[in-house]
Amino acid sequence: MQKAIDYLSRKDKIFAEIIQQYGIPAFPTRPQGFETLALLILEQQVSIDSAKATFVKLKKVVKNFTPKKLFSLSDEMYRSCGVSRQKTSYIKALASAIISKEIDIESLPFKSNEIVREELIKIKGIGNWTIDVYLMFCLQSSDIIPLGDIAVVNTIKELFDIHDRNEMEILSNSWSPHRSAATFLLWRYYLGKRKRKVTYQFTNHHLIPNLIIKPCVG
Repeated sequence: MQKAIDYLSRKDKIFAEIIQQYGIPAFPTRPQGFETLALLILEQQVSIDSAKATFVKLKKVVKNFTPKKLFSLSDEMYRSCGVSRQKTSYIKALASAIISKEIDIESLPFKSNEIVREELIKIKGIGNWTIDVYLMFCLQSSDIIPLGDIAVVNTIKELFDIHDRNEMEILSNSWSPHRSAATFLLWRYYLGKRKRKVTYQFTNHHLIPNLIIKPCVG
């Protein structure tokens, strides 16, 4: 990752200034698979702490956290765990896609980012933010910029005075092939300026980073 940091620091002095002021960010990982995708669905549009609490409740109800178990779980049980009707339908849609073999989660690490996105976007409730985070944290993709993430968007607006989505994409293209590292640096600035510490918590073997900001879209 040092190679990416050096590249970005040379590419744009703003990244060098972020590192000088706040230090080099951590580059955490999450496990691949259904469980993480279900957790990411829970994280959409809510705080990390809220999603974590709901996830823990679900894990207590469904010890064997498999697509079949989650698909067959009643809507009433989901509600008792704090899962909204909409997110219940999203998790069940994901579970159904895996059960019916519409998607093979295990094969995703061996496919290009574009193919992974094409396959996941077909599933109800999984949008570009969820896919971007899965690519970055689970598949360790090095060239992802989640422009559906509020913190990333707001930081680009602040540091680069760019407010148009297309112009943001053009700017981020100049950071390729290290846009994931650029994202972590933007998150680092966003949290550092607000004096929010970046902490990582383990919940049922899942690394849950508090640096992920709720998305503009799923």
